[in-house]
Amino acid sequence: MESHLKVRNPKLIAFVLMAGAFIGLFSETALNMALTDIMGEFVVDQTVAQWVTTGYLLVLAIFVPISAFLVRWFTTKQLVIAGLILSLAGALLGALAVSFPMLMAGRVVQAIGTGIIIPVMNIVVLVIFPVAKRGLVMGVMGLVITTAPAVGPTLAGFIISALDWTWIFWIVAILYVLLLFSSFNLDNASDITKPKIDLLSILLSTVGLVGVIYGLSMLAGNVFTAIIVWLPILIGLIAILLFGIRQLKMETPMINIRVFNIPMFTLGTLTMFLGILIILAAGILLPMYLKGALLVSAAVAGLSLLPGNAVNVILAPVVGGLFDKSGGNARGFIIFGALFIVIGTVIFATTLSATTSLWLVILAFIILFFGMTFVMMPAQTNAMNVLPRKWYADGAAAMNTLNQVAGAAGTSIAITLFTTGQKNFETNSPSSSQQEILAAGTQTAFTFVAVVAVIILVLSFFTKNPKKQ
Repeated sequence: MESHLKVRNPKLIAFVLMAGAFIGLFSETALNMALTDIMGEFVVDQTVAQWVTTGYLLVLAIFVPISAFLVRWFTTKQLVIAGLILSLAGALLGALAVSFPMLMAGRVVQAIGTGIIIPVMNIVVLVIFPVAKRGLVMGVMGLVITTAPAVGPTLAGFIISALDWTWIFWIVAILYVLLLFSSFNLDNASDITKPKIDLLSILLSTVGLVGVIYGLSMLAGNVFTAIIVWLPILIGLIAILLFGIRQLKMETPMINIRVFNIPMFTLGTLTMFLGILIILAAGILLPMYLKGALLVSAAVAGLSLLPGNAVNVILAPVVGGLFDKSGGNARGFIIFGALFIVIGTVIFATTLSATTSLWLVILAFIILFFGMTFVMMPAQTNAMNVLPRKWYADGAAAMNTLNQVAGAAGTSIAITLFTTGQKNFETNSPSSSQQEILAAGTQTAFTFVAVVAVIILVLSFFTKNPKKQ
């Protein structure tokens, strides 16, 4: 049996999908650097403004599992064009926004488009390349997944300094238009089976994800015992449980959650989940810290994050090639990378203050992303390689849904701990400057991030390499 599906131009398909996903994932965090501008222009506070990121991630989390259905109903070309058109429409709405609700509407529409493209990318790329080349291809795809949200604040810093924050949307819109012209010659690379659409499954997954993420986001301004926090989370968890039970009873489930019966898929997905959580938490904390505590400009803040992103860009394909040559030795790669993630996050958790040297922040970020490069691709590839081909769509949908939940959770928890840390420090040191208070909040949030990094390291020792299929 062929190990892959033969198409006319697999590289073109991979390029269009990865470029579309990169732009969409870049847009996840690009506005983090513009939060202070948005707060001032639309007169909203921190907890409301962070919804431009959290809301985007929430819509992605809702739409990714729905896309598991769509890839069985529509061709690759149809889905890619639809995803790009929606993304373009959302970017234009954001660029023209005259109010915060209009900005959020644009973010929602753009997130729906990205939510279509990402699952198609994960499924199609696995199908159109042979197993022997999968490490390198997954390395590039891992680069898209990790670098795009990480580089968002960096590039946005330059854009904001040179122009203004709305140009983030205008530039993204131009890129979507260019990609649209490249997408009309794509071959189909998905199995069109047209399964029955189960509206109850869609409702349960939507309620579940909205409940959990909304409840977490409300922690920023409330204690956990507040009804606005625990009730949505409880409702969300019950809906997710009912969703899981329903999937197990359905002949053609929305997502075949039996993929989680395979231990290495579950472990790889959990590792990815925690990695994305760290990336998105750092992505929202560091721009605020650099601009608010160290008082650097948006351009300098963006430039400070550039070396870490560059390390990821340069190393990702290299690590992919080494992974292939090693015969898929995921365990060794993940343990090695996890050690560096722990070192990077511990530096952040123990040294950030209003007087921290900028070079130390840059160094810690480089160390963090050096480690991420060795963890994310091997974890994802190892997880997907243990699945039979018929479960690729389910595995990709499950993994991507959890990745978006991780991003939303990381953003929400980071803002919550950031706010809590500031309040506690201000209470204990009422004469402190605003810079010292903001730095203390950032350090509190990074303490949590460091704990998550330690969990990744512990999990890495349980990773097993899959047997040759």
